[in-house]
Amino acid sequence: MTKTKDTNGTVLAGAAARRFNRRTLLGTALAAGVGTAVSPLYVRRAFASSGELNILCWSDELPDEVLSGFKEATGITVNKTPFSSNEEAINKMQATFGEGFDLVMPSFNRASEFQYIEVLKPFDEARLNLSAYEPSILKASQKIWTWDGLYHVPHVWGTEGMAWNTSTGLDYSKSSYGLLWEPEYAGKAQLRPTSGLLGLGLWLDATGKLPSNRMLDCYKDPDTMRKIYEEIYAFAVGKKANFKQFWDSADSIRAGFTQNGCLVGQTWDGPVKSMAKAGEPVAFVAPQEGALTWMDGFALSAAARNTDEVYAFFDYILKPETAGKICSLGGYNPSVKGASDFLSAEDKTLFTQAYPEDALDKLWWYPASPEWFNPIRNEYAERFKVA
Repeated sequence: MTKTKDTNGTVLAGAAARRFNRRTLLGTALAAGVGTAVSPLYVRRAFASSGELNILCWSDELPDEVLSGFKEATGITVNKTPFSSNEEAINKMQATFGEGFDLVMPSFNRASEFQYIEVLKPFDEARLNLSAYEPSILKASQKIWTWDGLYHVPHVWGTEGMAWNTSTGLDYSKSSYGLLWEPEYAGKAQLRPTSGLLGLGLWLDATGKLPSNRMLDCYKDPDTMRKIYEEIYAFAVGKKANFKQFWDSADSIRAGFTQNGCLVGQTWDGPVKSMAKAGEPVAFVAPQEGALTWMDGFALSAAARNTDEVYAFFDYILKPETAGKICSLGGYNPSVKGASDFLSAEDKTLFTQAYPEDALDKLWWYPASPEWFNPIRNEYAERFKVA
């Protein structure tokens, strides 16, 4: 009897991301101005409710222009409560047992934490058009977010990697997490401490200074993680003066480059690509060690009161036209089939510039986090911030 290989969510999402490649994006875009098709059932249900929808969210992943279009189509007002980290979302949901929110937007690798705090309920899959998703990305959610039902569906995926002012003259051949720690950029760099230490570990691993199997050894057990992070922390503290600021949101990334004099940074891709579209002299490029890759999605609050509005919202955002618009405005990458057809030529160019040559093959997908992992990671991040 042949044993079936157990494929985890990270592998499945990575396979889908590789299919969402330069060839996909460089395909012919559909003509501009095509309206969103709305089914009669969707219209009847949506206008019958004409209520509100409360979402605890990554704010730049739900552009206001898209939410205005949703309200125009359905009469439903979306109220956004932004958060800047999964930890903040978990704390807010736990503090209220989900009360006050209909949807929350966890990253897909945080399933075990949300399962533990019991603030979610499963989706009614009969009311979701699951066939609209790229199959491998949907399976990444299904693999680790199904216990007594499906608790998570994809929204967008993106990466954290290297960004810089174009005056630096940097390119993919020089793109490395190690740039942040070089004397040349002392006082002119920005990062987020939690993921910044991970990026540093990947660079130290790639250079042979701290072998760690691309930092995956940190997920084995707490003792192994602490042994690796003690060395990362010691290196980071010695170079802390390199950092002009620590960012915690898309807005603070933008401020780092436009107001605070940062020339390089380890940042999310979306905000920097949006800045480039607005004419700012910045670029985002995956590092040679591999861009840190995540997928954010939606989960249904156990205390959700506006259920009809929830499913009307999914009817709207799962249309390729809407999904493409979300990604064009936010700078991230879609999980909906056909959405790439609705990205502009500029978006396609920025994608190929961000992930040139073999960059998509090097993506570093966040593994599912053991319950002990994030508290230890956050401990070292805080120690670095106050050192």
